[in-house]
Amino acid sequence: MLNSKVIDGKAIAAVVREGVARDVQKLKTAHGILPGLAVVLVGEDPASKVYVKNKGEQTKASGMNSWEHRLPADTSEADILTLVGKLNQDPAVNGILVQLPLPKHVNAERVLNTIDPNKDVDGFHPVNVGRLWVGERTLVPCTPTGSVILAKSVAPNLSGMNAVVIGRSNIVGKPVAALLLRENCTVTIAHSKTRNVHSIVKSADLLIAAVGIPEMVRGDWIKPGAIVIDVGINRVPADGGKTKLVGDVNYDECARVAGAITPVPGGVGPMTIACLLQNTVEAAKMQNGIKD
Repeated sequence: MLNSKVIDGKAIAAVVREGVARDVQKLKTAHGILPGLAVVLVGEDPASKVYVKNKGEQTKASGMNSWEHRLPADTSEADILTLVGKLNQDPAVNGILVQLPLPKHVNAERVLNTIDPNKDVDGFHPVNVGRLWVGERTLVPCTPTGSVILAKSVAPNLSGMNAVVIGRSNIVGKPVAALLLRENCTVTIAHSKTRNVHSIVKSADLLIAAVGIPEMVRGDWIKPGAIVIDVGINRVPADGGKTKLVGDVNYDECARVAGAITPVPGGVGPMTIACLLQNTVEAAKMQNGIKD
């Protein structure tokens, strides 16, 4: 029997998107600005194609401009950099997103670092990473932002909580730790070299699991009543030769102990595109000197 509150990422993402649509209308009415997002997709990766399609649909649904630049897999790095440079200079484009993964012959770091930091809606540019850590207004990676929103949907004030992050990636682990420090949490980052990780997790009032190991976190690791945000998305074998999606947390076990928990799918995943739209609006505001 599940005892914890299930955090509905789909419902909360819908609320975020409604807020984005209101902000878009306000920018258009009060300032004559229509935010726009340009997405660059190189190659035919099936998951990326679906993701880009969803991004475009949700961008348009929120009232913003949406542009998709689909390039063949053999497009040269130089041509990709040229396109990014043109988007940097286009005043109608407020946000630029280059869909990962890129083909092996392309240096992804070089491409991402060519994006204007003020249009970097993924929040991966070193300038934005630095701004995040020193507490300046900036564009923050979408999945970490969504994770914190989900946690605050249960506990609006995270101040003073012991927060444990499992995973130290530049995409989730490090930026979510920075965001939790902004919320006045006491933050511990655990990773593959951490000793006695289960005992560290046991101290967490708030756990963010982003390590990429299917169902690594077990129920007896969880502090009773803790908030558990599962960022992991892992495809594993299921009955009948099929596959299923699971998180980094053993959901059935942890849900019996946690105070609140995100499911996989339906938890953090829906928040990522919603926060991307939010970042595009924020980029438009920053580029035009608008504070709220």
